[in-house]
Amino acid sequence: MADEAYENPRLAALYDPLDADRGDLDVYADVTTELRARQVLDVGCGTGTFALLLAKRGLRVTGVEPAAASLDVARSKPGGEHVRWIHGDATALPELHVDLATMTANVAQAIVDPEVWDGTLRGIRAALRPGGHLVFETRDPARRAWEQWNRAATRRTVAVEGVGDVDTWVDVTEVSLPLVSFRHTMIFTRTGETLTSDSTLRFREREEVSASLTAHGYVVDEIRDAPDRPGKEFVFFAHRPEPGERVSAASSGTSAANDR
Repeated sequence: MADEAYENPRLAALYDPLDADRGDLDVYADVTTELRARQVLDVGCGTGTFALLLAKRGLRVTGVEPAAASLDVARSKPGGEHVRWIHGDATALPELHVDLATMTANVAQAIVDPEVWDGTLRGIRAALRPGGHLVFETRDPARRAWEQWNRAATRRTVAVEGVGDVDTWVDVTEVSLPLVSFRHTMIFTRTGETLTSDSTLRFREREEVSASLTAHGYVVDEIRDAPDRPGKEFVFFAHRPEPGERVSAASSGTSAANDR
């Protein structure tokens, strides 16, 4: 079930204005070019910003998203007709044959249930062509990012067209590792109305993620640092083996430069 921030139509409409800096998507666009992908599956596509970016570049894109309200925002954007939108999650995808699947931002961590995580990895693998890649990010638990998720550090006021100023911040509500729960608060200063959305993320260790990928038939090619957030995240590159491809323990290793 999607968080209120993505499922509530009023909050879904605020997602882009309140999170306007999506420079992280440039990194994924570069990865798409690096891997010469022409068909891309964007898992947890949200309001469609990345899917539409790729479609504008001429790629064939499928965006899958469990929150209907966010998907409605995505469909309504200019160019929305050029993306195949699917309401659902990666555990039950139609037949696809994509070159690359992505989970940007918090998507991988928002899948907190181990069974759903396993189903997601299975579903994505089935959607990839042999040799196709899966690329996603997850925060390094050792950096304890949640310690900065409080009103003092995150509070800001954003002017939203047609809505007015929105005062917003994040507060952690529970830390029970590997799970961290937090609450987004949004106050519409024009009316004084307050809306909240509760979320939980799973902070997986690097070795745990690698093991789960290998267990579901992927080859882990590399674990990179996030260039826009150095030292804070792991960016996993994995692929579905080609028929007859020999998979060894060495081929499921990581880049030595990223060991830390």
